[in-house]
Amino acid sequence: MSLTPTEGCEVLLQADPPVVRVGDTVRRPSSGAAVHALLDHLEQVSFPYSPRLLGVDEHGREVLSYVAGSSGRHGWAHVVSDGGLRAFAQLLRAYHDAVSDFAPAVDAWALEARPPLDGEIVCHGDFGPWNVVWDAGRPVGLLDFDFAGPAPALTDVAHALEYSVPFRDNEECLRWLAYPAPPDRRIRLEAFADAYGVSETAELADGVIAGQRDRIEQVRRLAAAGRQPQARWVANGYLEDLARRVAVSERLAEALQ
Repeated sequence: MSLTPTEGCEVLLQADPPVVRVGDTVRRPSSGAAVHALLDHLEQVSFPYSPRLLGVDEHGREVLSYVAGSSGRHGWAHVVSDGGLRAFAQLLRAYHDAVSDFAPAVDAWALEARPPLDGEIVCHGDFGPWNVVWDAGRPVGLLDFDFAGPAPALTDVAHALEYSVPFRDNEECLRWLAYPAPPDRRIRLEAFADAYGVSETAELADGVIAGQRDRIEQVRRLAAAGRQPQARWVANGYLEDLARRVAVSERLAEALQ
């Protein structure tokens, strides 16, 4: 009698189907040939933070090496300190350096099937505290490359800044994001930029807002095409939530000028 995909497993993420841990491996729905090529490249260049692609199991799930540490909702608290914020930025720079010479032969990325243009790299696409694995206050892993795809490197930078400066109101920072006091967003933006290696910071806040607006259009477009979970998100009012985030970011960006 064969086991079901979750019997004897630790469920890491409740999804349909769930992401589970089996021993020292993670089993999850396939992220596709393009992401597999990316993971292979990261292994070839000895990028130490990405999980290794180990194959496909009997249920058709991709098998990845397990990266021990804290991630998900626990990741937010790790970027509150100056040291954690800088380590977060340095991890992003290390990833961008690792893919700087990646010329994918497969371009079926989840959001846009095309090769990188001049001046673009294969961005992570969802570089936030929840997708970083932390141990003893330091990043030890980078997860979830499902939204990887071609874009300028500063697209990832802007996305990371949204969640680590953060471009959220003070109430959310104090209640949900583990800040002991309202963050000094100018200092945090400059610290991230310095650790990543961006010398010019004047346009970064505008990049955050542009990225948020692009996300609204992306979710709307995918939902209209019947894609999940975007269709469910729209039905549950997610576009209105995203619009409120843009309004908050616009106020904060004005204060940064």
